[in-house]
Amino acid sequence: MGDKILNSITSLYLRWIVVMSLIFSGGLLYFHRIAGVVAFGLSAAAFGVLLILRSRQRIWVTEYLEEAVGEIDETMRHSVMNHPLPLCIVNSEGRIVLANRLFKELYPDTVITKSEFNSTVGIELKRFSPGEYENLKYIEAGGRFFRVVPVYMKQDEGDAAMLYWLDVTEFEELKVRYRDEKKCFAHIQVDNYDELLSNSPDDKRSLIAAGIEKAIRQWAGGMDASIVRYYTSKYFVVFESRYYEKLVKEKFSILDEARLIETDADFPVSLSMGIGVGGATPARTDEYSTFALDLALGRGGDQAVVKRGDIVDYYGGTLDVIERRNKGKSRVMAHAFRRLIEQSSKVIVMGHKYPDIDSFASAVGIARIVMNRGHDAYIVINEVNDSLSRFFNAAVDSKEYNFMNSEEAYETTMKNALLVVVDTNRPSLTEAPGLFERVEKTVVFDHHRKTEEYIENATLTYMEPSASSTSELVTEVMQYMADKKSILRLEAEMLLGGVIVDTNSFSVKTGTRTFEAASWLRRNGAETSTVRQYLQDDIEDYKKRSGIIMNAQFLEGGIAISINRSKDMNVQIINAQAADELLDIKGTRASFVIGETKSEVIISARSLGEINVQTIMEKLGGGGHLTMAAAQIHNMSVDETLEKLKTVIKEAMPQLRRM
Repeated sequence: MGDKILNSITSLYLRWIVVMSLIFSGGLLYFHRIAGVVAFGLSAAAFGVLLILRSRQRIWVTEYLEEAVGEIDETMRHSVMNHPLPLCIVNSEGRIVLANRLFKELYPDTVITKSEFNSTVGIELKRFSPGEYENLKYIEAGGRFFRVVPVYMKQDEGDAAMLYWLDVTEFEELKVRYRDEKKCFAHIQVDNYDELLSNSPDDKRSLIAAGIEKAIRQWAGGMDASIVRYYTSKYFVVFESRYYEKLVKEKFSILDEARLIETDADFPVSLSMGIGVGGATPARTDEYSTFALDLALGRGGDQAVVKRGDIVDYYGGTLDVIERRNKGKSRVMAHAFRRLIEQSSKVIVMGHKYPDIDSFASAVGIARIVMNRGHDAYIVINEVNDSLSRFFNAAVDSKEYNFMNSEEAYETTMKNALLVVVDTNRPSLTEAPGLFERVEKTVVFDHHRKTEEYIENATLTYMEPSASSTSELVTEVMQYMADKKSILRLEAEMLLGGVIVDTNSFSVKTGTRTFEAASWLRRNGAETSTVRQYLQDDIEDYKKRSGIIMNAQFLEGGIAISINRSKDMNVQIINAQAADELLDIKGTRASFVIGETKSEVIISARSLGEINVQTIMEKLGGGGHLTMAAAQIHNMSVDETLEKLKTVIKEAMPQLRRM
């Protein structure tokens, strides 16, 4: 570089000196030969001296530059070795070619030009480019945290990088402290508090109330939490996030402690808890906890629901839902529903996809309620399987009802219309999900537990997980509608059929209100013999069900799993019936039957109460009850679903056994 600069400077002057000397010597030679020869000689001598000086100057400049570069290299090396931050230089081969004293204190085994960066630091560095250093963002070394800042550089021998270790220990400790001290909110409600006290002698009521109060306050005291009792059975707790992981690890042991409180009632003490974690503001965290409590109550109580942003986790839920014997809610719902019907121009009723008898009977029952009020009712239904075809054909032949498919429903004018959804609270499972965007008022009747995906902003919601079926809920509401007109015999038999199927002939999820509803339907003309004829099995379906049971595999813990290989419209019904019958086999505690339709895989799950099949199905995108649940799975084959189900069962079994 110095030679080029020197040449560019001196070459111009030498050319002019040579030219001027030649002109001057030529002039003298013309006028005086001797003087001209002398001038030529002097010019040649001067030119030679200049060439010698130029050559020596080049040597001097080169020596100067080399000395300066050497001093710079030494300065750079001294700067690197005594830099206040740990740093190293890594060549293109991944070897550490230079490291200062502070770096060697962090990694004492470092040997210059021999140690590989990956093995020394313990983090893989595959190639050298600016984007490759993202995995070096935070490193823990020597008991401290560092953020690595790379400087990408070129060398004659290839690419290299200088890596600086910035100490961010205090920042990381501050982050941990901020995370640990961030507040979590918990809303706690004692399930069936009034029923607990009313079913206990007067002299024990205060002891039970005091026992519940003591258990909750001791639980909160173990976290140095602030606790406020703002109602006889409701508490608000504020605790730091550092205790959240402990609660999760213990699986919210307060739920188990509450069940151990002695009462004279025929059901234990249970708590519903909604916990909000990680809200950007206190208002948002409280919103999370309130939502979580609503979800816990909607799922039947006896569980803790945690909402962390968009993530919802469930804990507990080992008790079956306790039946509420008070029919006051049904009376209030009937009155509110009547008002909504009177304010609407028409009513659209729909259940879930691939409807069963409970869904269809509930829709028909709602249609009868609406028609008795003098309004038009339309039932949305797309497909009917063989097991439902007898009831459906009878309804069509009666010419009492207006049926439409989802496409016809979308084309219908929805001005001032009321949408009633039965036997599901998940919009994605309904026959026509697009209707929710077209109506202003929505009513939900369902007996399933609430999930994260539910029908939001419903005008009226009647969800009762303790009910045997939606047909039972609709039957109760019909009794309080104050209509002089009675229901048709066909409708009574449909509703009774819905109750019979969902209770497996009154053997599961059957309470006193279930029998009261069945009794009312019987008084209104329902014949059990006729219902039995409607529910008779086809011989081919019976053979398929028998094959499913015969091919079942039994896992440890009393788990029965089988696959229905047939692909027809009755898969859902056959799966449910086969799962029910598998429970009759000695030693079976829970059963799962997997089948496949044209578009999805369906799982039916049943249990005797010791295993919560609802929680298992929720991990697969489904839901239901403790003893009866199901899931619909897309983008997976039957065999893939089987392996996934086994994995979920293996993970869930330890926490689903009754304490």
